[in-house]
Amino acid sequence: MHERIDLPHLVARLTEMTQGRARRMVALAGPPGAGKSHVTDALLDQLPGAALLPMDGYHLDDGLLAARGELSRKGAPQTFDLDGFAVMLDRLARDDGRDVLVPVFDRDLEISRAAARAIPAQARLILVEGNYLLLDRPGWRDLAGHFALTVMLDVPRAVLEARLTARWRALPADEARARLQGNDLPNLDLVLTESRAADLILPNG
Repeated sequence: MHERIDLPHLVARLTEMTQGRARRMVALAGPPGAGKSHVTDALLDQLPGAALLPMDGYHLDDGLLAARGELSRKGAPQTFDLDGFAVMLDRLARDDGRDVLVPVFDRDLEISRAAARAIPAQARLILVEGNYLLLDRPGWRDLAGHFALTVMLDVPRAVLEARLTARWRALPADEARARLQGNDLPNLDLVLTESRAADLILPNG
């Protein structure tokens, strides 16, 4: 049975992992709307010296997605540069004494900005945050070997749907409905139904 944990106890668990010489990476996964960014911000505030690698930095560019007919599915697994993300995990795992620059997704511009965040060489704990870190599909499941610990955010589906609906409240109703039903909810259900079990479950509803 996988352990349920609250945020203070997760901070305590991760604090232990910041100590020692070995670099460790922890996967923080969850469906869209689970509050992953909020949780990672809270963790980083309480874990001096920890660093963040967001999976969202590996979104494919809108131009490429449009050319592939995938723009309306932006955020689905096939719209990420999984190979590039895996290479970055390999590079961080090498822990070669150098700072590593990583991309960050800019939600205002809807584009990934290269080399927008530095992971310092001295960082012993790296939080890796994203929807599909535990996805049990080819390629994605190969990421597992990098993670010393995996955490899944647990939020009731009705709460997730309400949060995702609120994201599009500024759009016309038909466009908001299309984004929710055509992309957000399928991605949500994919994470809920096809993710491998995490080591720890963090309620965030």
